[in-house]
Amino acid sequence: MATRLPDAAFDDRLAAVRDRLAATDADAATWFGATAIEYLTGFHHIQTERPVVLAVTADRVEITVPRLEVERVEPNPRIDAVHHYFDYPCGDPIRVAVDALDGLDADRVATDADGAPGVMGYEGPALSEFVDVETQSWVDRMRWEKSDAEVDLIRESAKWANLGHRYLADFTEPGAHPATVSQRASTEASRAMLDALGETYSVRVRGGGPVHAGYISGRETALPHGHTPNERLAEGDVLVTGATANVDGYRSELERTMFVGDYSDEQAHYFELMLEAQTLAIDALGPGVPVAEVDEVVWEYFEEQGVTDLARHHVGHNIGLGAHEPPYIDRGWGERYDGDDAVMAPGQVYTIEPGLYTDEYGYRHSDTVAITESGTETLTHFPRDIDANVV
Repeated sequence: MATRLPDAAFDDRLAAVRDRLAATDADAATWFGATAIEYLTGFHHIQTERPVVLAVTADRVEITVPRLEVERVEPNPRIDAVHHYFDYPCGDPIRVAVDALDGLDADRVATDADGAPGVMGYEGPALSEFVDVETQSWVDRMRWEKSDAEVDLIRESAKWANLGHRYLADFTEPGAHPATVSQRASTEASRAMLDALGETYSVRVRGGGPVHAGYISGRETALPHGHTPNERLAEGDVLVTGATANVDGYRSELERTMFVGDYSDEQAHYFELMLEAQTLAIDALGPGVPVAEVDEVVWEYFEEQGVTDLARHHVGHNIGLGAHEPPYIDRGWGERYDGDDAVMAPGQVYTIEPGLYTDEYGYRHSDTVAITESGTETLTHFPRDIDANVV
């Protein structure tokens, strides 16, 4: 049972970026992205109008934060110094970060962005106004392949997502409201998860539980990113569900197409087409397989069945600290990348979710599948056949 990433993982990550830094003529590397900062140090924060800047040199790790984050970051054993400004806009976060770089004798910086992102109204200067910069995306690329410890966390997430999804199915009935069913299933699964894990659970949520399970229903399912409708469930409704759990920041994804009561012949037809497409995609996965090829397999099947006009998106994406991460299982991937970057590799973890969307309803399953040295491992487990998805 894995509940948090071991400290050694962060040492390995910092060593890896230091190796990359040593191969450049930069004196330091900086990151503005919240996920990259979390990945390297374990310090997680919500990216707002208050920038956070991480600086790494050959022998130092320093961070610039708003005053309200100081107590949260100071205990971090991987960070050697914490610099802060009071708030934005009364404070000057970039100037504080530049002063910290001056203290590190960093005249040239390899950075993930030329300044903080314009989130929640932030408008600040570019880093290049103060120091020489070159861009890098080292952490973005490192996150493609997960370590065994990371896969263990995603596997643990999948276990609790499975439970949340079971509660979701059990609580769904005609007359129920989708929002309250979701709240009930999420609460019950979160309670079970927190009771089981106890103090080993790493606090990663604010104001809610670690498990979320819910769905869109009715005609909203015809939209891949539909909203939860404000209408109670009725016999004949189609549901597209979703369940996940946060385990030390890592997530899995489990989705099913379900039916409230009996399904029609037309609904069964599209369900079976979707299910076969997902099966073809899962069977096509493996180490060394071109990423684009998996999407092509599904597209060719849709062409054979004459339903390409009902497809709205590619087959899937990598998942981990982010809900969506590259590589993307997309026919265009091979046009953008070549060599090792173009093929699947052990440690990559994908959602497999080809969908079909008619004028009335949508049909999509999603499972989380890890690429291994010898093949694949499906991490999410909930029945995929049609009769098991009638509630």
